[in-house]
Amino acid sequence: MTQLRAQKWKPLALAFVFWTMLALSYAASNVWQSMSESHPTSWHRALSWSFTDFYLWMALTPWLAWLGRLGASGWRRFWLLHLPCSLATAGVQSALMLGIFWVVVGPSPSRGLYTFTDLLHYEAIYKSYLSLLTYWLMLMVLRGLAWRHSLRDERLRNAQLESQLAQTQLQALRMQLQPHFLFNTLNAISALVLADPQQSKLMIARLSDFLRLTLEERHAQQVSLSRELQFVDAYLGIQQVRFQDRLTAEVDIGDTGAAMVPSLILQPLVENALRHGLLEKTGGGHVRIVARRVDSDLHLRVEDDGLGLPETGLKEGVGLGNTRARLKAMFGDAAVMRMSSRPEGGTCIDLNFPFVAGRP
Repeated sequence: MTQLRAQKWKPLALAFVFWTMLALSYAASNVWQSMSESHPTSWHRALSWSFTDFYLWMALTPWLAWLGRLGASGWRRFWLLHLPCSLATAGVQSALMLGIFWVVVGPSPSRGLYTFTDLLHYEAIYKSYLSLLTYWLMLMVLRGLAWRHSLRDERLRNAQLESQLAQTQLQALRMQLQPHFLFNTLNAISALVLADPQQSKLMIARLSDFLRLTLEERHAQQVSLSRELQFVDAYLGIQQVRFQDRLTAEVDIGDTGAAMVPSLILQPLVENALRHGLLEKTGGGHVRIVARRVDSDLHLRVEDDGLGLPETGLKEGVGLGNTRARLKAMFGDAAVMRMSSRPEGGTCIDLNFPFVAGRP
């Protein structure tokens, strides 16, 4: 509540300080000019004139701001509104200012001003002209500030919309993984239902563990690497039922467990290693996951000792294409994904993106 009040009163305080400083500087200028011309003017008279004039304009500022908004819909409306309003406002402000000044200061015999009519005769035209100029100057300043605030608000709205769009795209990409993964896993379970019911039950149980983990983080775009490895461990548990003792896995992440990574970023890479590298291999297969921090980047590698890449290259499916798209959406050009063959046989996929520390 206190902060809201401070935000509300801050513009008013700044406006008061601005008009006060302007009045003081104008009064000092008048006194200095009068002294240089050998027509001394008292500070009381100069301050009364300046403060009455400028404080009246300060009081009229909300009125001018409202008129500015009212006439902002088009140039024709602008001129039709402000030409008569400027003349009327300048006339009213001048009359009020001269009336208040006369009440505060009174007659000035040294200048031949014995009545209020004398004051109007000598000052009305000059004061109305200055008031007209002040009206248009204030109007331009107020419209400029209004356009600046409007532009800032528009940029803020655009930034929020872009952020919401990016989050929606990321969520859609992330949600693509679950149907893709479920389809492949359910196919594997269906193949075991008749051949090995016990193993199919075990695979279903581990699938439920995996889905429980994903549901717990269903709204998170990023998780810690240690949490991501729990997803991978649950997924490998499902696949080890399928591959039996043909599949071994190794994880080496050093001290990068607290690094933040896109949720479910490793699972499609491990799935790709199993499907395209180890599934057709007659002997056992090994999958290795390595993570290292290199300067300001996190380097992730998933490698296998399978059949390697075909000569024509591996066509990216849903999993790899999704991974590349998510990295692009989250990190832009700061993220890199590379796929290559290992000299000793097999395939490795490297990911590089900015390192962000989180909780392990």
